[in-house]
Formats: sequence, C-alpha cells, structure tokens
Amino acid sequence: MLVHQILKSKGGTGVITVTSDSTVAQAAEVLARHRIGSVVVSDDGNVALGILSERDIVRELAGNGAGCLKQKVGAYMTRKLVTCTSQSKIDDILRQMTDGRFRHMPVVEDGLLVGLVTLGDVVKAQLTVLEMEKDALQGMIMGH
Repeated sequence: MLVHQILKSKGGTGVITVTSDSTVAQAAEVLARHRIGSVVVSDDGNVALGILSERDIVRELAGNGAGCLKQKVGAYMTRKLVTCTSQSKIDDILRQMTDGRFRHMPVVEDGLLVGLVTLGDVVKAQLTVLEMEKDALQGMIMGH
C-alpha cells in the first residue's frame, strides 16, 4: 500500500499549519482545538519548514517553564524534517517512524506540502492489508 491511498482515505481536510513566528501558546491552542498531536510549521502554507509536537512543548515546559509559551514556534520546532511522498510505501514509513520515534510525517511533492500521515494512519492501513491477506488465504483454503 502507498501513502497516496492513506491520504485518499483521510479525505481532503488539508494540513493544519502554523507560521514560524506564531507563539508556542498559539500552536498549543491549535493542537487542542483540532485535537491533533503535531502541527506543521509553514510560513506560506505550502512549504514545510518544520514540525512542532505536543512532546516538544511539554519538553520545553518541563525544562524552561511557562515562559516558553511566549516564544516563537521557530525556536522549538524540529527543523530536520523526515518526509515522504505520495508514492512511498507504508512499510517504509512505519519503519522510519518506529526507528525515529516520531508519529507524524509530512507528505511532500516537488517541495510542496500535500498531506500528513500519522502513525495511526499507517497502522490502520497495515491492518487493512493484513485483513485482505487473511480473507484471501481463507478463500484459498475453503476453495473459493
């Protein structure tokens, strides 16, 4: 299964972004309002500059206190983005997420942000593939 199949099943809601000069408090409000675990940082809504997760915010709160909420997202975002394309295989994505210990991966085509896949999306897709394989094997065994 490929990433574009995951994006298709998610529907066209777009990617939630914040700008690099948004405050961490504003980003936290976006995360809470949309009930999401991370937000892509993009100054124009098209090019991903970084990503900020709940974990990033909690880590800064624990280390530096509430003052970090007034700081700019650009200071705390992960800049070394691991991205994929719509043609990436979900097995590869799952491996990258597991090895890198992250749960959100921007989908980029020709330098432009086209989607976001989550660990939950990838696991759901894997379960769908396993279910189809199970059904096919059962059909072969039963002679259908």
